[in-house]
Amino acid sequence: MVSAASAFEIATKNRLGRLPEATALVHSFDEQVTRLGADLIAIEARHAITAGLLDWPHRDPFDRMLAAQAMSEGFELVSADAAFARLSGLSVLWG
Repeated sequence: MVSAASAFEIATKNRLGRLPEATALVHSFDEQVTRLGADLIAIEARHAITAGLLDWPHRDPFDRMLAAQAMSEGFELVSADAAFARLSGLSVLWG
């Protein structure tokens, strides 16, 4: 599964010039997800509510959404970001 939040974050960072090499990915995101054999997971209201209510001092809205989706759906989150390891109840692979 690949979160729509990842598409949002990549596009935002690309627009701001913090990820200029991602232009091609931004314009072919759905195709790349399909090529990976993955499915997109949409952001639903329950994910947004969970993200907003997480008792976690981490303020990055993209990370909060990814964590909320993983927790809500029972997924393991794949990330090298050590901040996720400090969230109780979230299963993280690679972090």
